[in-house]
Amino acid sequence: MNCTVVIHQPDFAPYLGFFHRFAHADLFIALDHVQFVTNTSRSWTHRDKIKTDAGERWLTLGIKKPPFGTPINKVELATDSLWVEGNLALLRQNYRKAPAYAEVMPVVEDLYRTIPVRMADFNLRWLEELADLLDVRIPYVLSSTLKPQGQKNELLIDLLQKVGASHYLSGNGARAYTEPKKFAAANIELIWQSFVPPIYPQQFGPFMPNLSVLDALFNCGVAGTRALVRSNP
Repeated sequence: MNCTVVIHQPDFAPYLGFFHRFAHADLFIALDHVQFVTNTSRSWTHRDKIKTDAGERWLTLGIKKPPFGTPINKVELATDSLWVEGNLALLRQNYRKAPAYAEVMPVVEDLYRTIPVRMADFNLRWLEELADLLDVRIPYVLSSTLKPQGQKNELLIDLLQKVGASHYLSGNGARAYTEPKKFAAANIELIWQSFVPPIYPQQFGPFMPNLSVLDALFNCGVAGTRALVRSNP
C-alpha cells in the first residue's frame, strides 16, 4: 500500500509551498525533537514574513530564550501578552484594507486567543487550522513519539520506515544534502516537490513570493488561496 509522507519542522504560519506538500501526501511527520534554530536564515520555526508598506517584515512569536541545543518541543512561549498584541497590531495595520480581511482576521484572532506553554503546540494548532481552511488536512505524528534514531538522511529514513512510508515527498531546498541512494536502498521512493510560487494580487507594490500563507489568505480569501495551493501539479 502506497503511503506518501512529508517531514518538516512544525513551522509558524509557513508559506504556500508547505501546504502544497500536504495536498500531495498522506501523512505529516512533525519534526519536533530536533534542535531549535534561531538567528540564522534557517530560523522559520517561530516566525515568517508578511508584506508591509515598507517591504517584507517578520511576524515573530515571543519565546523564552532557550539554552543552546534545546529541541523544538521544549521551547516555551513568552508568558506576557505583548508579543500577541504586537502581532495582531502588525496584521491589522497592514492588512485592514486587504480584500479578505473581514473573512480571515477573525480566524487569526481566534488562533491567538489561547496561548499554550510550548511553541510547538501553538504552531501545530495553527497548521491544523490553516490546513482545514485550505482543505489539505492530513494526519500528523510527532517525531519525538517515534523513538528517532540517527542524523540527517539516516534520521529521515528511520522515521519513514517507522510509519510505513513508501514515498517521501521532500522540498527542493533539501537537494543539497539529500542522498537519494540511501532512500532507494531502504525501498523508499524519493519525490521532489514541484512548486512554483504562484503570483497573486498583493498590496504595496511589486509581487513578493514565499511570504507566510497569511498574505495570500488576506489578499485572496480562503477560496482563492485554496486555488493557489492547487495551481501547481
